[in-house]
Amino acid sequence: MSPNKLAGNLPARQSTQSPMDQTLKIGTRTSLLAVAQSRLVARLLRKRNPGLSVELVGIQTRGDRTLDVPLSQMEGKEFFVAELDDALVSGKVDCTVHSMKDLSLERPAAIRLAAVPERENPRDVVLFAADIMGRLRSGAPVRIGTSSPRRTGNVPAFLANALPQFGVTPNLLAREIRGNVHTRVSYLGLPDDDPRRVDAVVLAFAGLIRLWNDPDGRQALSTLLNGLRWMVLPLAECPAAPAQGALAIECRADDAATLDLLAGLHCESSAGAVARERQVLADWGGGCHQNLGATAVAVDGLGALMYVRGQQSDRGNVVELRWEPGGPAPAEPCWDGTIWRAAAYRTRHYRDLPLPHWLESAGATFVAHSRAVPDEWYRGLATGAQRIWTSGVRSWLRLAARGVWVEGCAEELGFDLLRPLLGQGVLQLPPLANWQVLTHADGTEGWPCNRVIATYVAEATEELNDQHPAVIALRAARSIFWTSGSQYSAFRQWVPADAMHACRYGKTYNQLRENLPTGTLTVYPSVAQWRARSRTRQ
Repeated sequence: MSPNKLAGNLPARQSTQSPMDQTLKIGTRTSLLAVAQSRLVARLLRKRNPGLSVELVGIQTRGDRTLDVPLSQMEGKEFFVAELDDALVSGKVDCTVHSMKDLSLERPAAIRLAAVPERENPRDVVLFAADIMGRLRSGAPVRIGTSSPRRTGNVPAFLANALPQFGVTPNLLAREIRGNVHTRVSYLGLPDDDPRRVDAVVLAFAGLIRLWNDPDGRQALSTLLNGLRWMVLPLAECPAAPAQGALAIECRADDAATLDLLAGLHCESSAGAVARERQVLADWGGGCHQNLGATAVAVDGLGALMYVRGQQSDRGNVVELRWEPGGPAPAEPCWDGTIWRAAAYRTRHYRDLPLPHWLESAGATFVAHSRAVPDEWYRGLATGAQRIWTSGVRSWLRLAARGVWVEGCAEELGFDLLRPLLGQGVLQLPPLANWQVLTHADGTEGWPCNRVIATYVAEATEELNDQHPAVIALRAARSIFWTSGSQYSAFRQWVPADAMHACRYGKTYNQLRENLPTGTLTVYPSVAQWRARSRTRQ
C-alpha cells in the first residue's frame, strides 16, 4: 500500500467557489480536546476565508460512551469515528475533524481526506503525581495509567532507568485507565486508597498543547497541572503511535466546494510524515491494538528520521532507526573517534567554582553533558527545584542515576531541536533567556540563555606525537568519525588532506563544518549509522 493512499489522495484544487454564503458545519466528538481541535480548524478556516460562518456539531461516539472496557477488548473498530462518518455521509455535517491516529488505514469510499494541517509535537509525555519522589525513595508502587499496548510495552522499560534512582528499584505497575485527557490527569490527585488513583499517566503531548491553547481546555487543565512533574519521552526510546499529533479533516468525496475550501489547510510535509508512519502500521498488519510506535521527524541538515519500536509475533522486540544518509559511504580504512576518545582528552572540572545559589531555587537548567555537573552540585540538583533538560538519553540516565529528575532531552540532535518544544506554554517553563546552561569551556558560545557556565575543560591525557597508536591509525585513514570539536582540534595536524569526515548532528557538526573543506563532512544521527555504512561497504 502506498504512502499516498494511506495519507489520502488529495484531489486537485477545484475552481468551484467556496460556500461562503452558507454555514460550514464541522462534526466533532464532544470531549474538551476534540472541541479544541475543531475550534483550531475553524480559526484556520476563518483566517483564510474572512466572513466564513462555521458551526461545530457535537457527536458522541461509542469510544466516548464505553469507558468501562479497555480499548484492546472492544469488538470492531472505528470506536471514535463511526458516528462521525454517519453524520458526514448523511449530510448532517459538511466535514469532520479527527485525531489521525484514530483513523483506520482504509476509509469509506464516500469520504475523502481533504487536509492534514501542520502537525503538532508527536511525542508522548508522562505526568507524575506531586508525591512521586517520596514513592520512589520508599520503593512504593508507581501505578502508570495507560490503555495503550504500545505505551505499556515501551514506557515502563524506559522509566525504570530514567526516573531518579535512590538505591531502590522502581516498582512500576501498568494500570488500565480510560477517559478524556483532563479526566485521566485528575486521577493523579485522588487519595491513595481510591481505586482510580494512579501515580503517573501517559498522554500525547499534542493533546495537552492544544488543550492549553484553548480557553476551555486551559481552564480545565490549569488547576490539575499544579505541582505535577513532567517527562517528555524521547522518540528513540518511546516512539508515538503512527500519526500521533496530526489532525485529519475529512469531507464527502463528491463535495467539490468543501474539498476546495479545506485544501488550503493542507501541509504536505506533515501529510508525508504521517503517511510513512501509517505505512509501517500497514506493514505490521494494521489495527489500533498493535504494540507499535513509529514516528517520523525531519531535522534540518540531517534529513528524515523514522523511529520504530514494538513487539511483533514473528520478530520479537523490534527497535529501528530508519534514515537515508547523504554523502559518500565511509571508505576503508576508517578511524572511529569513539574508540580513540580517551587518547585525545580527559575531563577536568574547575575546582574554584562556587556552589551556585540557584541550585535549590525554582528555575530551569540545560545540562549539555552529564559530566558538566560537578560532583558537589548533585545534591542541589537532586532537590528537584530546578527543571532539568539535557542533551541526550545517555546523559539523562547518568543524571537520573545520581538522583536528578530530568524532564526531557535533545535526543543528541542539538539544542535547536528543543527550542520550539521548550516554548510550549503548557510546560510553563521560564523564557530561555532565564535558563542556566552547564557546558564545557569550548562550548559556551551560541546559547540563547543569559547564564552559560563552563564547569569543565577537555585536555590531553597524554602527549600526542607521530608514534602514538591513534595518530598512526589516523594518518592512514580515508574516513574519520569525530566525537567533538575538541577531539578534532587535538588531532588536527595529522588529518590526511583527502580524508572524508563524519560526526553527529549538533554543536560538533556546526564546529567542524567551519573548519573542514566544503563537501568533505557528512552528518549522522549517531556513530552506529556511520559504522553500519562502513560494514556494509566492506
